Amino acid sequence: MGQHEHDHEREHVHVAVVGSGFGGLGAAVRLRREGMTDFVVLERADSVGGTWRDNSYPGCACDVPSHLYSFSFAPNPDWPRTFSGQRHIRAYLEHVADAFGLRPHLRLNHEVRLMRWDNDALRWEIETSRGKLTADVIVSATGPLSDPKIPEIPGLAGFPGKVFHSARWDHGYDLRGKRVAVIGTGASAIQIVPAIQPEVGRLTLFQRTPPWVMPRVDRAISGAERRLHRALPFTGTLRRRFLWGVRELQVQAFTKRPNELGLIESLAKANMTKAIKDPALRAKLTPSYRIGCKRILLSSSYYPALARPHVDLVASGLAEVRGSTLVAADGTETEADAIVFGTGFHVTDMPIAERVVGADGITLAEAWKDGMQSLRGATAAGFPNWMTIIGPNTGLGNSSMILMIESQLNYMADYLRQLDGLGGRRSGSVALGPRPAAVRAWNHRVQERMKRTVWNTGGCTSWYLDERGRNTTVWPGTTAEFRRATREVDLAEYEVIRAAVPPVRVPRQAEKPVAGKRASGKRATGSRPAKETVR
Repeated sequence: MGQHEHDHEREHVHVAVVGSGFGGLGAAVRLRREGMTDFVVLERADSVGGTWRDNSYPGCACDVPSHLYSFSFAPNPDWPRTFSGQRHIRAYLEHVADAFGLRPHLRLNHEVRLMRWDNDALRWEIETSRGKLTADVIVSATGPLSDPKIPEIPGLAGFPGKVFHSARWDHGYDLRGKRVAVIGTGASAIQIVPAIQPEVGRLTLFQRTPPWVMPRVDRAISGAERRLHRALPFTGTLRRRFLWGVRELQVQAFTKRPNELGLIESLAKANMTKAIKDPALRAKLTPSYRIGCKRILLSSSYYPALARPHVDLVASGLAEVRGSTLVAADGTETEADAIVFGTGFHVTDMPIAERVVGADGITLAEAWKDGMQSLRGATAAGFPNWMTIIGPNTGLGNSSMILMIESQLNYMADYLRQLDGLGGRRSGSVALGPRPAAVRAWNHRVQERMKRTVWNTGGCTSWYLDERGRNTTVWPGTTAEFRRATREVDLAEYEVIRAAVPPVRVPRQAEKPVAGKRASGKRATGSRPAKETVR
């Protein structure tokens, strides 16, 4: 695999990337394309893939079209279906790691336990499960869908059967003939239910809030289409741009005119009526909030699965476990042999934030105790030379996160160029920290725009909102707007921090840059004119 197996007591690198999903691998590719090789990718698992490695549950697939859910710099003409399954997406990420020469940079089985900023040396001290190292810059790409969330249910510890989360599927447990309870009705659950329904003895779905579900128009991509994309790569690019354009046109309804979503609701209701003939069941499955307030789910098999005679819907959340009896909030009791939690992830309270200690000696979690906020979704006040991929308010409700990731990679690349121009890469004696006023101004504009979006006005409670009801996850605009807002770093938004005594740096032996790719040539000369921001 090319992984460095030996530990370095105090290895120093210019950049440490944390995580090897789309964000982490994308960052690594961009660093190579910028001519930089002095970096490592720290990954807690034994292989790359991020959420597409962890989520291997039955039926796992993407709800974004394949040609849009892939890097623009690494097109895949051989996607087998219009909506790809987990296995093919994971294979694609393994291919990216190989094709762009990332294996020598990978540190697999290196879980990051602590990242602490050294104010004197202007560097990050990093503790991993396999040793320690230091870095000038940290790029955190752990992603919001990395740590499963299981609610605290009284009596759950005493359940005699099998319990696991959808993101930690136990493939060694045989579900055939078992009484299985699925908790939750999010994106994972609506894929799991139809996938396991044919083999279980009885399936009970606990639903707190019904989702809006649209048909999944999926099909196999023909051999002729794939041959065309291989022979004429621009055809794949055109396909990607068409898919992107359609979704950009939809954004206005989500962000400015939620009332226009009524037609989409009618289509979703028709999708339900086609499969669910029982009026009582239809009533339980019909949401009372505006479509789009929660993520719109795609499935053509979810409703038919719920209509099967051995499938029960409990329109209430799981409240208590008494032995093998599951008790819903409305008093309904169900016997189960296994419980599968499809209850999502720690999104607004990411555990990685507990492991980042900034310039003031407080953790990122403490800095974000009143809600996550960052500058342009990338950098946080009080945490110099630290940036995140898929940070606060960079999520999407209707398009591909890869588009947002690539925009953030542009910002990362320019950040490093600016740092280099100030002398940071050569001497390690310079850091950039976002000005608190700039962070506040950016987030104020984002939250002002958020007020009229369907995510805030649609009448639902979703994982987009934090404990205070503040939307700190979704971007209230088009992906093109975000691309413009993160095209380059505005030094006026940053404080330049210099070490009192420049530290001595022993450079690592340089590796060859990726063939045909340029090294960074831009140099910072001072503050740039203010660029386009959120309005």
